[in-house]
Amino acid sequence: MADDQAALMRELHDEHATALWHHCLRLTGWDRAHAEDLVQETLLRAWRHRSILDSPPAAVRAWLYTVSRNIAVDEWRSRRSRSELTVADVPERDDPVDRTDQLLQSWVVAEAVTKLSPEHRAVLRECYYRGRPVAEAARVLGIPEGTVKSRTHYALRALRLALEEMGVSA
Repeated sequence: MADDQAALMRELHDEHATALWHHCLRLTGWDRAHAEDLVQETLLRAWRHRSILDSPPAAVRAWLYTVSRNIAVDEWRSRRSRSELTVADVPERDDPVDRTDQLLQSWVVAEAVTKLSPEHRAVLRECYYRGRPVAEAARVLGIPEGTVKSRTHYALRALRLALEEMGVSA
């Protein structure tokens, strides 16, 4: 029995090995290591399905080509599916490593805020930096709500002008 198996493998090798090797090289984009793995897996499957080896040589070669192609496609699909992320798995954007732009922008805005009047700076500090609603900002600053609204409006206009004078545009 062992002699029959060895003869069968020699016949398989002699008749189909070179053609299968070239076929697998083409399937793998000429990656020799990957082609070797593909040939080995194809021959292993041929060994497991020895009954196919009793077929005419053309049928055996077609079977080997089909099996090697299916293995290559399965490997490609599994690599692709592992590299793709589902929408639920998309990582949240963490703090970027380079915060240079954000830092420079904050310096420019801070410089522009120093050019505002003390009243305008106070309103922006309460409403924007501390996030207080108009009513609470009015209470903290001791001024009417309408005054907070109008000062905020004019403070933002003055801030935009100060930024434009510094060469910053929207």
